[in-house]
Amino acid sequence: MKLSNIKEILPTLENVEFQLENGTFVPEHFHVTEIGIITKHFIDCGGTIRNEKVINFQLWNANDFEHRLKPTKLLKIIKLSEEKLGIEDAEIEVEYQSETIGKYDLDFNGNHFVLKNKQTACLASDACGIPAEKQKLKLLELNNACCTPNSGCC
Repeated sequence: MKLSNIKEILPTLENVEFQLENGTFVPEHFHVTEIGIITKHFIDCGGTIRNEKVINFQLWNANDFEHRLKPTKLLKIIKLSEEKLGIEDAEIEVEYQSETIGKYDLDFNGNHFVLKNKQTACLASDACGIPAEKQKLKLLELNNACCTPNSGCC
């Protein structure tokens, strides 16, 4: 989800709620403690130099159980980050504490924001020798490929 998307969604909500993919909700007393730009400049295993830029939201749970972040407050924080940091429209990555700091993609399911699990991947699989996955077939499913006696296929 891009920053422009969350800015369109927030005015339609009464509350800001985040849910993990497994269905667990981030406690409703969470804080957005940071909004920033993260730039990653790197080289992949195939030798290609790459640049990635994401907007980072950091969620944090404190022991102030009465705290509730309202959509208008989050919009003000976003606007301030755009003004002070020069944040432009980009994909949002959310940091949230589980066993360690997890990084998530952001989605919206019509009711609340969903923290989508991120996966690692090789960006240069054609250059670093990773074989393409072969399609697995069961011989029983190859009905038309089997020869029958006297069919002349063998």
